[in-house]
Amino acid sequence: MTAKRTSIVTLIAGMLLIVAFIFHFIGLEILKQTVLIIGTFIAGYPISKKAFQAIRMKAFSIELLVTIAVIGALLIGEYVESAAVTFLFLFGAFLEARTLEKTRSSLNTLIDLTPDQATIIQDGTTRTVPIEDVDLHDKILVRSGEKIAVDGWISNGTATLYEAAITGESTPSAKKIGDYVYSGTIVDHGSIEVIAEKVGEDTTFSQIIELVEEAQETKSKTEKFLDRFAAIYTPAILILSILVYIFTQNIHMALTFLVVACPGALVLSAPVSLVAGIGNGARHGVLIKGGETMERLAKVDTVVFDKTGTLTQGHPTVTNIYTRTMKASELLRVVAEVEMHSEHHLGQTIVKEAKKENLSLVHDASDVNIIKGRGMTGYIDEKFVVIGNRTLMQEYTVTVPFTDESYAVTQEKDGNTAVFVGMNGELAGIISIADEVRLEAKQAIADLKANGVKNIVMLTGDNAHTAALVGKQLEIDEVHAELLPVDKVKHINRLKESGGTVAMIGDGINDAPAIANADIGLAMGIGGTDISMETADVVLMNDRLDYFSHAFTLAKATFLNMKQNTIFAVSTVLLLLIGVLFGKIFLTSGMLIHELSILIVVLNALRLVTFKSTSSKKSVEQEEIVDESVPTNT
Repeated sequence: MTAKRTSIVTLIAGMLLIVAFIFHFIGLEILKQTVLIIGTFIAGYPISKKAFQAIRMKAFSIELLVTIAVIGALLIGEYVESAAVTFLFLFGAFLEARTLEKTRSSLNTLIDLTPDQATIIQDGTTRTVPIEDVDLHDKILVRSGEKIAVDGWISNGTATLYEAAITGESTPSAKKIGDYVYSGTIVDHGSIEVIAEKVGEDTTFSQIIELVEEAQETKSKTEKFLDRFAAIYTPAILILSILVYIFTQNIHMALTFLVVACPGALVLSAPVSLVAGIGNGARHGVLIKGGETMERLAKVDTVVFDKTGTLTQGHPTVTNIYTRTMKASELLRVVAEVEMHSEHHLGQTIVKEAKKENLSLVHDASDVNIIKGRGMTGYIDEKFVVIGNRTLMQEYTVTVPFTDESYAVTQEKDGNTAVFVGMNGELAGIISIADEVRLEAKQAIADLKANGVKNIVMLTGDNAHTAALVGKQLEIDEVHAELLPVDKVKHINRLKESGGTVAMIGDGINDAPAIANADIGLAMGIGGTDISMETADVVLMNDRLDYFSHAFTLAKATFLNMKQNTIFAVSTVLLLLIGVLFGKIFLTSGMLIHELSILIVVLNALRLVTFKSTSSKKSVEQEEIVDESVPTNT
């Protein structure tokens, strides 16, 4: 039965109850009983229909218990009880459904933001078409107040965008030519033209909605246990109610026992909390993949961070170029030519610096070999070039003189990453690169510790001096540097073996093995959305660490909410059953309390929809106070 039909049937049943009471007060008993019986059948039909459907599937449902109780009440002439019980059950189901809709409000809000049309620019003219008719590489015009319908690059214009649907960030973001924008975001001011790179179901926004829908349908361990428990509990209550009748010879008490023991609130206690919690996360730019992930995240006591791009901004810059035999510009050009074949952030920093200096890059490097975690090699200008860390220099027998090593150590102690460059077996120079620690990193780590995380660990492939400096600045408990991806996995396994529940947060690509081995894997930002969404358990759509702190406190709040609901549901049933056995609870009052308990459970879960962690409140305050800040250079 649809929600609309349920509300209509509930309204009719309620009106018939009122009519029956009017007939009672004016002394028309026959009409009163007739109306009550009609009301019982009208309200009881959808209940009994569900009960028999469950029986056909060899399952015992709550509706079956209510149906048996109502039939029993009709047989013993308790028409007021039968009509009241069926009405209260339907009314409770109606209120429950309406309230559950609110727990899904975050997902509904996302769905409402889905654009349904776009303005295409073609041959100098514009035309508005349904979103289904937009193709890859179409040029889309988006004006002030309109939703962006595709993922793509801005080819013309400037604008400020509300990106809360993607990142959870409420502050408008300025965008210009060359910036990437996402479907579902809204132009606050300005006008832009966007080249469509992703359309329809391939857009990031569509993937978010799909992931949230799947997450809200995925059951946690607690939910699975409650389902198994209900499958045993329901037939057990049926048997117990028969025993109550055998020992008391009181059919009314047995029927009441049957009704009040329905595990409605218990069955709902976990799923409503998880739906609300996952919805809250989605609204705040945190994708938590299902109930089981939420439960594991709540139990995390050890958090492992990658350094570059996670604890630091991920936008390193070249701070110094030291050379031995050639000009700095020539060394930079040679290294950039080789690094153009790499996607590593340090390599791209060097390429970016070369382009900034207007150096001519002609892709002359050949036989380029990327050595994961250490650097790369290649040939250019008939020279064999080795670019990387000390280990790579040793591996290729590149001699690093003492004075040059001392220079590198000094750079590292100042917070730089030293990139050694060898040519034909000799050290040619050292390029120093520095990244900036995230503004919110220290506070986010402090919030994690305040909320129960016992151990904060940093694993990085960077040098020990820079790692130690960042670790000291952020008050990290353990720092392990100069690690290969396989070493990070070993550290994760060590932490797990020591009894900790381990969360690993990284960029979702370079740290994929470590993320996959952790109890909870988290990926930051939306740069590598397609990969990170698939591999990580939790995706932070905004590139900020305080969103992780929110995810963690939200998980703990959701898990606590589930416990509260479960304890309340079990306690209510126990008290009702005791009340029945002592003759203090009757059929109608028992059903009323039962339905109220379901509503209270749902309303308690509803609090999670508006939950805000301490860190999220602080970040909002900081955004209001700080417009532009210069991060501390590490």
